[in-house]
Amino acid sequence: SKLAALQLLREQWIRAKYERQEFTHPDKQEPYSAGYREGFLWKRGRDNGQFLSRKFVLTEREGSLKYFNRNDAKEPKAVMKIEHLNATFQPAKIGHPHGLQVTYLKDNSTRNIFVYHEDGKEIVDWFNALRAARFHYLQVAFPGARAGGDQRLVPKLSRNYLKEGYMEKTGPKQTEGFRKRWFTMDDRRLMYFKDPLDAFARGEVFIGSRESGYTVLDGLPPSTQGHHWPHGITIVTPERRFLLACETETEQRAWVEAFRKVVDRPMLPQEYAGECGRGGGGGNPTPPGGCDIAGRLSPSSGSPLQA
Repeated sequence: SKLAALQLLREQWIRAKYERQEFTHPDKQEPYSAGYREGFLWKRGRDNGQFLSRKFVLTEREGSLKYFNRNDAKEPKAVMKIEHLNATFQPAKIGHPHGLQVTYLKDNSTRNIFVYHEDGKEIVDWFNALRAARFHYLQVAFPGARAGGDQRLVPKLSRNYLKEGYMEKTGPKQTEGFRKRWFTMDDRRLMYFKDPLDAFARGEVFIGSRESGYTVLDGLPPSTQGHHWPHGITIVTPERRFLLACETETEQRAWVEAFRKVVDRPMLPQEYAGECGRGGGGGNPTPPGGCDIAGRLSPSSGSPLQA
């Protein structure tokens, strides 16, 4: 999936440089740098899973990406704030070489939408337009960050997930049976879904640093029962332990490595203070060196991994 996304971006970069000569003619960068973009993308329906053509409008001035269910609709079906938006290519998950996953906040929960376009240039232009809008938002919201050069903002424009895949989980009482679920590790936020293409997570948990009482252990407690997969992982938080199981040892090692990267990283002041707490409107913007949409949960908030 990552390789396919890299190939798509590399191909369009080469075409932009040598065929379209966008590097030497800034006026040709208009499709993704103008601050406004509209067009049609194939969007997956939340409930029926069908891909239908939907109109999308990106407006930097309003700080939002909108989409409309009908061409003549006056009101958008959804308004996604640039401040809390992320886009990442997911061709394997979506089942299309130009598949793009967009996440944003809706009612203080992360919402996923899945889109694609038949034209590789078109979807890459959308991806770059979203990154450009994020870049301009961060420049305005955090002028102090520019003192060290705009390159400090670049890693905050969009991000890929640390790890995704199936694991088994049990509930907080740890007496329920284990259920197979799709997990996504997005910075400090571990989310799980019944299906990889679900619009909303069934649960999510903040994973802090070792200094804050978070640890990742190989294996499960000896008394654990009900798991079908043999390779266990225990995530220890100040509130409780989360028991997970992987199908293969390779998957277990990959997940443990991803978790430990997060746990070994010191927490930022705003992560302690809950500045990234459940908000999406009205609050102070998240510092670019901070948690962005990925770490908006404080250690005590979020839906625990329950069902």
